[in-house]
Amino acid sequence: MKKFVLAASLGCGLGIWAAIQFTGPVLAQSNADKASVYEQLDLFGDIFERIRAQYVEEVDDADLIEAAINGMLTSLDPHSSYLSPKDAEEMRFQTRGEFGGLGIEVTQQDGFVKVVSPIDDTPADAAGIEAGDFITHLDGDTVLGLTLSEAVDKMRGRVGSDINLTIRREGRDPFDVAVTRDVVRIKSVRSRVEGKVGYVRITTFNEQTTTGLEAAMADVKSELGDDMIGLVLDLRRNPGGLLNEAVSVSDAFLERGEIVSQRGRSADDSQRFNAKKGDLANGLPMVVLINGGSASASEIVAGALQDHKRAVIMGTESFGKGSVQTIMPIPGHGAMRLTTAAYFTPSGRSVQKTGIMPDIIVEQARIETADTPERVRESDLRNARDNEGVESEDGAQSTETSAPEDYQLARAIDLLKGIATYNVRVTN
Repeated sequence: MKKFVLAASLGCGLGIWAAIQFTGPVLAQSNADKASVYEQLDLFGDIFERIRAQYVEEVDDADLIEAAINGMLTSLDPHSSYLSPKDAEEMRFQTRGEFGGLGIEVTQQDGFVKVVSPIDDTPADAAGIEAGDFITHLDGDTVLGLTLSEAVDKMRGRVGSDINLTIRREGRDPFDVAVTRDVVRIKSVRSRVEGKVGYVRITTFNEQTTTGLEAAMADVKSELGDDMIGLVLDLRRNPGGLLNEAVSVSDAFLERGEIVSQRGRSADDSQRFNAKKGDLANGLPMVVLINGGSASASEIVAGALQDHKRAVIMGTESFGKGSVQTIMPIPGHGAMRLTTAAYFTPSGRSVQKTGIMPDIIVEQARIETADTPERVRESDLRNARDNEGVESEDGAQSTETSAPEDYQLARAIDLLKGIATYNVRVTN
């Protein structure tokens, strides 16, 4: 069973001399460290036996060991954990694009479950769960004291069954949301045409993403042809996924250069990924939309396109997960999800805790038409001349459009239209 990675060496010289000179003391220290480790393992064994013999109720040995392992891993960072055989199998299904549950990517903060992002067209999305929400109770029971894995297990359940989530959201009193569990099937890429602008949304980075992106770009180019003036790549509320898919999506729009580097504890965990020639957008202007729900693999793509000045990044600051997790199968015992490296954008930036800052900050907003007093126009004046060569009012097409529901997308499209207009004027 192979490992898979989620997007999610120093010099020598005098160092060699020092190692040779201090071999004796280093070995002595090493032996002392080993002795200390054995003492701690003896302590663990002693506590384990006392729990088995003296705890008020009989406990299952396997549950105790699993809890100890998970405690060891979760103490490292919010993204390392033990996966039971069932959880490991569900993880494999999730990366293929189909799994059961609510449809939210979560982490843990201050003891509560924090929503990184709801996934499009899932029960959580339909119920109105938002990125940044804190889940404090599940069916009335607090999540305090639960590990992230335990909380996630409680949110899973029979398809069609309901669970009541207590949500704490900034600016609101805590409130309850009922969500019906369902089989979550993720279509990771969607596309459409907005005027002369191509729009492609990537909801997650799974095994289908690159193939879906290529198909989406082919559809957009087929519909617009030479009239296409730019592309919006929407990574909002995308919680991440597979590292290799993030690299592949970045490569799809870059002709050359580094995409991302990952640096781990050992040389085997350090790697650089570089772009190959070819750009699916044929060099047309691009806007990448991000927000607080854009995490991990999404930040790799946004960071690469931003550093290479291939796209304008628009929206709000991203989530800020700059680490890489490797799923390591343990034959007969599930798997271990372990943080093995940190990743860096082509310019050497780490996004850990800081996220990607957009080139143009645009908060999501609701557009409403302001009430303004009627003003007299030239056409209202008596005996005003007609505009020769222009259709009369009866034959003219109205330019009025309804206010866009997605303000950030509207601003992205406006920017691409402005760039296209400018380029035409410069060319002429």
